[in-house]
Amino acid sequence: MTPTPVLSARGMVKTFGHVVGLDGVDLDLYPGEVLAVIGDNGAGKSTLVKCLTGALVPDAGEMAVDGQPVRFRRPQDARDAGIETVYQTLAVAPALDIASNLYLGRERRRPGFLGSALRMLDKKGMRRDAAQALSDLGIGTLQNMSQAVETLSGGQRQAVSVARAAAFGSRIIVLDEPTAALGVRESNQVLKLIRELRSRGLPVILISHNMPHVFEVADRIHIQRLGRRAGVVTPASHTMSEAVAIMTGATTLAETPGRS
Repeated sequence: MTPTPVLSARGMVKTFGHVVGLDGVDLDLYPGEVLAVIGDNGAGKSTLVKCLTGALVPDAGEMAVDGQPVRFRRPQDARDAGIETVYQTLAVAPALDIASNLYLGRERRRPGFLGSALRMLDKKGMRRDAAQALSDLGIGTLQNMSQAVETLSGGQRQAVSVARAAAFGSRIIVLDEPTAALGVRESNQVLKLIRELRSRGLPVILISHNMPHVFEVADRIHIQRLGRRAGVVTPASHTMSEAVAIMTGATTLAETPGRS
């Protein structure tokens, strides 16, 4: 029996004037899996993700979270539904420390009079819980929660963004090109984080152009081509070259059924 998708989309359409970004795209994300979304430039990867996370409103189509219909008109709607997104541009505040970045937009006030009347922030509590969130993900390279994010490496900044998503994403984590512009060591750290999220039961949507990374961590691979879904494959059913051939239009999923 197939489980109910944590997130499902049917017939997603998005146009920008005469340019078709999405042309009737379906997508399913199941509990505890890493679903990679791949595609060439202009295939509709980013448009699809933005529609799924409230950054764009689709022109047509239906979405459901845990089988319940939803309609996101802004990113906060998706966050309220338990969907956290880490965009390629990394929405971090470099001048703020690690703890402040983890709680950016969700700052906690101190209990009692100090918080309610004087509106003082619970900085000590946020630093303590930020350290715990990083520790839970196995991030041992960040120890000082008072350290400014601008002093961190690219991989460490990505780790802070992923930890923030994991701390507040109760249902789904969306990662948009998380290893872009990172070195080998830092990329491996991010891939380790993705595995850790999956082991905690959090389903992950991974948008990436890095095929070795996709085939290393993905359970299923959603292939976008020219605004449409060209097919869904797995690392067990298709080789990397077969997935790329479907992605580029050199072949189709029907012509390359893969291994059963």
